[in-house]
Amino acid sequence: MNFSVIICGVGGQGVVLASRLLAITAMNSGFHVNTAETLGMSQREGSVVSHLQFGDFIKSSLIPEGGADLIIGLELSEVARNLHFLKKNGKIITNCKMILPSARSSNEKYDSEQIINFINKYVKSTICIDFSKIAKIAGNPKSMNVSVLSAAFYTGFLPLEYNDFLKTIESEIPEKYRAINLNAAKLSAETIMLEGNNE
Repeated sequence: MNFSVIICGVGGQGVVLASRLLAITAMNSGFHVNTAETLGMSQREGSVVSHLQFGDFIKSSLIPEGGADLIIGLELSEVARNLHFLKKNGKIITNCKMILPSARSSNEKYDSEQIINFINKYVKSTICIDFSKIAKIAGNPKSMNVSVLSAAFYTGFLPLEYNDFLKTIESEIPEKYRAINLNAAKLSAETIMLEGNNE
């Protein structure tokens, strides 16, 4: 079994940390793991994309176009930009919030509903939730990356165990941030369950 994941967002959202937590969970589950990041202007809300593959045998670090089983999105417009990586029957789980680029012109319009409709047109298995709100309720907006990742585990979009992910949080997140991130992960799972999105 080999499984390929694109995690995308913008600088400051914690794409690299989310990739690390997923990689550690996969390794602890007995899989080989390869990762690679492509970083834009990460300190200025530029694009950040992590390529992660795990399984019994991994050939390379970068995922080719049409090679990803799953896209995990921390920012909605970045998901749209990375759709070309997704397999024909791939899945998407994403935060439905957008971060408007600071360098946009006054004539540029960014419509989250339009982007969601565009994504849904091409990808049937898509979950789009306001994970930023969940993270805020959990106690820290910066835990949004953990919230989205938790949902990917809980829905079964990732072929790894949700409880193993919680163990990774407990072992890898510094103690002063651990409770908030565990809370974000559990609130995310509860939201998925209540909305009937778990598969």
